[in-house]
Amino acid sequence: MNGVRVLVGTRKGAFILTSDTRRERWDISGPHFAGWEIYHINGSPADPDRLYASQSNGWFGQVIQRSNDGGKTWGPVGNKFAYDGIPGTHQWFDGTQHPWEFKRVWRLEPSLTDPDTVYAGVEDAALFRSINGGETWQELPGLRDAKGHLWQPGAGGMCLHTIILDPGNPLRIFVAISAAGAFRSDDGGQIWRPINNGLISPFELPDASAEVGHCVHNLAMHPSRPDVLFMQKHWDVMRSDNSGESWHEISGNLPSDFGFPIVVHAHEPNTIYVVPIKSDSEHYPPDGKLRVYRSRTGGNEWEPLTRGLPQSDCYVNVLRSAMAVDTLDECGVYFGTTGGQVYVSADSGDNWISIVRDLPAVLSVEVQTLP
Repeated sequence: MNGVRVLVGTRKGAFILTSDTRRERWDISGPHFAGWEIYHINGSPADPDRLYASQSNGWFGQVIQRSNDGGKTWGPVGNKFAYDGIPGTHQWFDGTQHPWEFKRVWRLEPSLTDPDTVYAGVEDAALFRSINGGETWQELPGLRDAKGHLWQPGAGGMCLHTIILDPGNPLRIFVAISAAGAFRSDDGGQIWRPINNGLISPFELPDASAEVGHCVHNLAMHPSRPDVLFMQKHWDVMRSDNSGESWHEISGNLPSDFGFPIVVHAHEPNTIYVVPIKSDSEHYPPDGKLRVYRSRTGGNEWEPLTRGLPQSDCYVNVLRSAMAVDTLDECGVYFGTTGGQVYVSADSGDNWISIVRDLPAVLSVEVQTLP
């Protein structure tokens, strides 16, 4: 089938939405893992049939689910870190006698080239990697050596929520942690260093320009320009042109520079999208109008995209992992809301339609372009 597969994680299960290249009519499958929080569901770029899902709840703990047939069937992997008989325990055994215990897996990032290699970002913040399809995991402990003793949780916890793999350099990995900042490894995850020069957090840190401690909400990269990074920070939208060595603000004329997601157009590396919300205490769109903002200039100059989106009495939020793009010739942009709506624009943001409504609160949205 030529088309797209949209992978949606929600507070009460996962949903899989499929369509052809016109993206007008949609088939909906789910809920998978009904009643469980699916913090993230993601597909392998190397194999469209290989999917991974982070399944958790406060009673049974954390499970990783894997599908080898595009989501038709699933099975748990890495059963050593599944429920071990103690309610509320999230334990992940990494081959030693001492299990990791954490709240949940926030991010699953499959390798760009190998469907059996997948990274996991967890809360409290740490990074793991599996090279056998999730059956066993090893922590990359060098990340915590990057001043980990100074990391502090943000309002949403201390979560490793963003993992970016450089398509031009298989040894380079970027991660973001709330509230610690952005970090980079140039040797496949062994040694890490903070990349937060230029970030200013006057309300969160005693030293507003400290090397670590910044609340980074999300990072984005276009594969054709891996040295250019975009960031949605707790406040401020930022850009780096040198792989994170330094950052400068590109918030420009946004109505608010607070938000969670940021994504890049599939074919236009200077076109970026954000969803501003009013503030860190009022997690809803300014003026109750749901607007995606697009910059075609790499930042600073922004335009509101509103056609098909509610422009009155709308008080939903769009979370950090709940926005994505496809790679069809006419780039599609997708996002889900805490009100359970999933929207698509099949024309790069000019017009929007609702794919589905009244789902549980959407936690993540990922898109696969199907051959």
